[in-house]
Amino acid sequence: MEKTIYIRMRNRVQVKPEESLLLKDIAQIIASEDIYEQLAALQVLKVTPKDHIHIVDVMKVIEFITGIYRDHEVQAVGPPQTIIEVIYKKKGMSIPFFILVWFLLFFGAALTIMNFHEDVSMQTVHERLYYIMTGKEVEKPLLFQIPYSIGIGVGMVLFFNHVFKKRLNEEPSPLEVEMFNYQQSLDQYVILHENKESVKHIDDD
Repeated sequence: MEKTIYIRMRNRVQVKPEESLLLKDIAQIIASEDIYEQLAALQVLKVTPKDHIHIVDVMKVIEFITGIYRDHEVQAVGPPQTIIEVIYKKKGMSIPFFILVWFLLFFGAALTIMNFHEDVSMQTVHERLYYIMTGKEVEKPLLFQIPYSIGIGVGMVLFFNHVFKKRLNEEPSPLEVEMFNYQQSLDQYVILHENKESVKHIDDD
């Protein structure tokens, strides 16, 4: 046990440009007390200004560690790679651009809802329901239309589980789940295409 080093690679690490990455930054470490501090402080990677995404493979990390601690055994658990994402300073969004995007999203969503209601003849449904319940025929059954309109807004808030930046409960919303699945697929793509050790081409001679 004393001669064994255990490492668990992190899934993703976000760093600033030109930052030096230590072993403790990209992996969790279990080792004996006499070498832990030195091991954790080992510099694994120096981020260059041109980097955006970098993949650190666990095999390279094991090779790096065993080159220094030759009498120790290194065992890896967990993910085989760490994705290093370089975060550059974002430019502030201009107010006119924000207003333009807000209007596009607002009217786009409104047109989508109206087109859907037109396709399913929601107006006719409301008129029919009003006639069944009251026996009167009206062109604008506000008794149904007003609560229905409020219900759409409340339903969207409950569906996305957010009121502005405040979360209603701890359960992730369907949008967050889809974003998580998208990020997982994106990470797998990056690992496959950015990590040179993932794919090996053997020429036919």
